[in-house]
Amino acid sequence: MKNSHSRTSQDQDELSREAYPKLSDSFLQLIEKYGEEVQIDKGSIFFDVGQDCYDFAYVKKGAINIVDRSNDKTVVQIKEGHFLGEIGMLMGQKTFLAAIADKSSVLLKIPQEKIINLVRVNPEIGDVIVNAFAARRRLLMKWGEGGVVVIGKEIRKKTSQLIEFLSRGKIPFRFIDEQDSERLNELKQKCHHVPRAETVVVIGHTTVICDPSPLELANALGLDLVSDTDTLFDVLIVGAGPAGLAASIYGASEGLKVLVVEDTAIGGQAGTSSKIENYFGFPTGISGGDLAYKGEIQAIKFGARITTPRRATSLEKKDEIFHLGLNDERCVRGKSVILANGVQYRRLPLDRLEYFENRGIYYAATDLEAKYCTDSNVVVVGGGNSAGQAAMYLCGFAKHVYVVVRGEGLSATMSSYLTNRIEQDNRIDLITHAEICEIEGSENLERVKIKNNSNGETIEIESKALFIMIGAVPNTNWLNGEICLDDKGFVCTDKDADNEALAFETSLPGVYAVGDIRSGSVKRVASAVGEGSVVISSVHKYLSKTAVK
Repeated sequence: MKNSHSRTSQDQDELSREAYPKLSDSFLQLIEKYGEEVQIDKGSIFFDVGQDCYDFAYVKKGAINIVDRSNDKTVVQIKEGHFLGEIGMLMGQKTFLAAIADKSSVLLKIPQEKIINLVRVNPEIGDVIVNAFAARRRLLMKWGEGGVVVIGKEIRKKTSQLIEFLSRGKIPFRFIDEQDSERLNELKQKCHHVPRAETVVVIGHTTVICDPSPLELANALGLDLVSDTDTLFDVLIVGAGPAGLAASIYGASEGLKVLVVEDTAIGGQAGTSSKIENYFGFPTGISGGDLAYKGEIQAIKFGARITTPRRATSLEKKDEIFHLGLNDERCVRGKSVILANGVQYRRLPLDRLEYFENRGIYYAATDLEAKYCTDSNVVVVGGGNSAGQAAMYLCGFAKHVYVVVRGEGLSATMSSYLTNRIEQDNRIDLITHAEICEIEGSENLERVKIKNNSNGETIEIESKALFIMIGAVPNTNWLNGEICLDDKGFVCTDKDADNEALAFETSLPGVYAVGDIRSGSVKRVASAVGEGSVVISSVHKYLSKTAVK
């Protein structure tokens, strides 16, 4: 039987200790103050898969099994001296797993709404619970347990999109290849009907979805956090990259009612970085995904609401209220708006480019993409830091990495620490004055052709993975002329927008822009975080003089 500290003895590490900490006497006295003692019999269900909410509970006596309904296996057992729950409780997510009493047990129960409030206002309670809940989600991701099963082929575009959405959203799941008859038969014993489709998702053992989009899957998992469109938020933040997350943390921590709308995944483009080494406070570096996850947890701790995948499609101001249209035809309302939705990846003008996306062509280099590079040649296009970080990361998996740039070198566009490493690493070749001229393959990418612009020669590289990192364009087309843009499409702010504008304010009073989408911004994670933090002071000034209450 798995114990309350880890799933197996091999997992006795720092993450497991964070997930199931030794609780202090003062913490126990506090939850005794707010809790109610209840007794449940052996086999009783404390919560089940798909519930909208569930209460916090500390196990005073007995044990509770956390069960994956898709195979009815116990993921972990919560014993005496530990509490139930994970980060979804604070995020308003539906339950992925079930909690069933292993024996007659006595619990100290605190209603979900009350524990969420205590986490926000009481640091002694909040620090313990938030750290433990966040670590538990990471353990579930590590174990591949969470009551969500994806069935298909990883090379298929729809399947890979769902896997990327679940992985980057830190939603625990298991993947089963459709040809793995043993694991499929085991699943079918619990879930009576698994239909044939390009991609099948099973939630618990009662919900089966064929070929869902990421948004449809999010709705099925209870990640739809904007169903209450009557709520008037103090600030709507478009984009959950470093700038948007920083704004949500500072806004929510200062008492503002915050909703963050993210199109793809928490962290934006920074979230796809394999390793950020020059960010303040992380001397050995941190992956973009981990940095984004920490930011998301902070925002949730202070009460910000984050919804993804959901794209903003329109912005209109009516009677001092901003109406933000979404891609599911809903509309959310706010007293102010912060645009932090960054930029979109540039694409190469190549035949069959769209077909090969997620079939060998990628725009991010994380562990999701790296597994497709094992023992293969890899081509990285681009001369910026993202391309350099990708090359350094991927050379640990690939047979060889080729970095292709149109210029004569890297020094003008890449940080010197990355340039030096690439030039000294014999696993990486730099190809200058060159561009990709053709991509080939049948079902997946197989070859990349590179043209030397100096002499017109073409070389061919057998490769299963091409990473395109050639910069980006601002994501502002959806604004439809409501806000002043510069000649490149970036949002004008401050004096460039209006002589009367507050810091980071656009030409439309009450709307602000921070991070990569802002004209003149420095395209760095640290500067984006700084802008997202500072903009809240301008939001406060605007809200203090607006007539909307």
